[in-house]
Amino acid sequence: MTKTLQKTSRLLAQVLRHAPEKIGVTLDPQGWVEVNTLLPRLAAFGHRISRADLEQIVATSDKKRFTLSGDGTQIRAAQGHSVPVVLGVPAKQPPEVLYHGTAVQNIAPITEQGLKPGGRQQVHLSADRDTALKVGQRHGKPVILTVDAGRMSSDGFAFYQADNGVWLTDHVPPKYLNT
Repeated sequence: MTKTLQKTSRLLAQVLRHAPEKIGVTLDPQGWVEVNTLLPRLAAFGHRISRADLEQIVATSDKKRFTLSGDGTQIRAAQGHSVPVVLGVPAKQPPEVLYHGTAVQNIAPITEQGLKPGGRQQVHLSADRDTALKVGQRHGKPVILTVDAGRMSSDGFAFYQADNGVWLTDHVPPKYLNT
């Protein structure tokens, strides 16, 4: 991906997850925006790209951050929203164990309060340790937490899997966590 498309990809992540008003678009309740609305707004903001460029960004995003609708007329962030959206993905039985990567300095409050979404709508969990490690490294010295997702699910907690494979839940109480 070119540097220009990388910059546009970062802007798209910000717009589709956190600040649609930054370029003057509105997300529908499920987080979708029309591609035919988005492209001219990106251009007006100094990021002129074609539909093919947008499709390349979606296809090559390292974390599969974006989803195009089945007919290709709409786009949204796969997960990670701080603005209110309802992704509309059905609850799903999680694997027995999921993982969460964080930094050492976050362990004390997590031990007391569990995992909370912070500025996001939901807690993000990974299906594998390697992905969780990469996430944790972004925040400092990494720590991988193991989440007893099977027991949580049996106890009535709902889990969802975003289009990009990230597992989501509203909160993980401390009793379901191990370091």
